[in-house]
Amino acid sequence: MKQRAPRNRTLTCADEERKILARDLLVLTESARLEQIVNRIIHGDAFHVLPLLPTCFADLLILDPPYNRAKNYNGHLFRPREKRAYAAWFAELICLLKPTLKPDATVYVCADWKTSLLIAPILERHFCVHNRITWEREKGRGAKSNWKNNSEDIWFCTVGATYYFDVEAVKLKRKVVAPYRVRGKPKDWVAENGGNFRLTHPSNIWSDISIPFWSMPENTDHPTQKPEKLIAKLVLASSKQGGFVFDPFLGSGTTAVVARKLGRSFCGIELNREYGCWSQKRLKRAFADPSIQGYADGVFWERNSACRPL
Repeated sequence: MKQRAPRNRTLTCADEERKILARDLLVLTESARLEQIVNRIIHGDAFHVLPLLPTCFADLLILDPPYNRAKNYNGHLFRPREKRAYAAWFAELICLLKPTLKPDATVYVCADWKTSLLIAPILERHFCVHNRITWEREKGRGAKSNWKNNSEDIWFCTVGATYYFDVEAVKLKRKVVAPYRVRGKPKDWVAENGGNFRLTHPSNIWSDISIPFWSMPENTDHPTQKPEKLIAKLVLASSKQGGFVFDPFLGSGTTAVVARKLGRSFCGIELNREYGCWSQKRLKRAFADPSIQGYADGVFWERNSACRPL
């Protein structure tokens, strides 16, 4: 067990706790009905589990597979592959996933810039690709002969031309530096909490995301954990209340937790048993605390706004 600072809030599970939480993980050995997988975490390999799932159940797919680089997922090693081999692996995954999607479903696919080069042509073959979101990951290793890499991509795709998108649900509240007035009245901004703020339309550049760190209750030891705020934007923009959100590489459970907090149904697949236990523990906590850091009163707040809700 790691020695942690007194104020470190990183989620952990003791051995006995893991045994109890693991009992709630679903293991599929035969084809499943929809009611069996609603609000469940499935323990297993996505490539083996996907053929056992019902068809046409997902309104929103959030796909965050291993990028094409070496990474240790709690003992499960993903090794970088030759470009064609990774592209073939990803194409097979997409073919297994497509039957789970409704005709008007939305698909978001996470990647780094190198992986994006490999998956973009495959996404274009299978889906309508509408945009590529780039978000500032904040962390990253410096380099002496290159620019520091601290951004990632999210590809915005849909199964067809008809899809759901709620722009009002994902507007960003920004501080107005130079408030403009018409006849003495504010134009497109309001004064509140000691500052001037404006609701702005979301763009495909996201610089308001904070990576989970040790003092945040959502933090885990997962090496590539996505922030709840980031996933919340995808869920609110592209699913309705009660909609079904599917994540076949669930990791530490962020997609499932955000879906629960925002009133959506969910299903996740996770290969690593311990990550599945972390997800179960986070889901139990979500009942008591449905808050999402950086999102309050139906509004996403700029990361560095001095007056944003805590």
